[in-house]
Amino acid sequence: MLIYRYIAEVLFFLFIVLTFFGGILAVRSKLLIHSVLGLAVCFIGVAGLYFYLGSPFLSMMQILIYVGAICIVLVFGVMVGYTPTEVAEKNLKGKNLLLAIVSCTTVFSLMTITVFKSDFTPSIEKAGDFSMLWLGRKLIYDYCLAFELISLVLLAAIIGSIILGQGGRGDD
Repeated sequence: MLIYRYIAEVLFFLFIVLTFFGGILAVRSKLLIHSVLGLAVCFIGVAGLYFYLGSPFLSMMQILIYVGAICIVLVFGVMVGYTPTEVAEKNLKGKNLLLAIVSCTTVFSLMTITVFKSDFTPSIEKAGDFSMLWLGRKLIYDYCLAFELISLVLLAAIIGSIILGQGGRGDD
């Protein structure tokens, strides 16, 4: 029993490291395609944390929607309308750096205050069957409206990336 707890703790910290370093790669990379890759790694880490916390449905939706759709749309948009010579130099000097530090400190402080003032109660409900059949039935019967709204958002993202991609190229 002790080995299972050890493995669970190692997986938890692995998901945290994936999320953290994926976010760092997404923010600090100079190439846009590397930023999208970092974003996908970050989303996979968040999905692992959802699964670890006992929400396999949310974890599957995170992978299907964010990793499987949004990151693919971003990669498609990057490949259609972005040339590798357009490397943006990041200028974090002076006022921008101060603004970033103040913003991060404020958000971290508010999150810390919220965590310490909240009364968290453990969830009694345990995750049951989370097979693909169960997931499909949940999507079709219980979450049909939400699933259709998500598909409309993804359609808008695809159309937007195509329009942006066509706008970046000159008609020769």
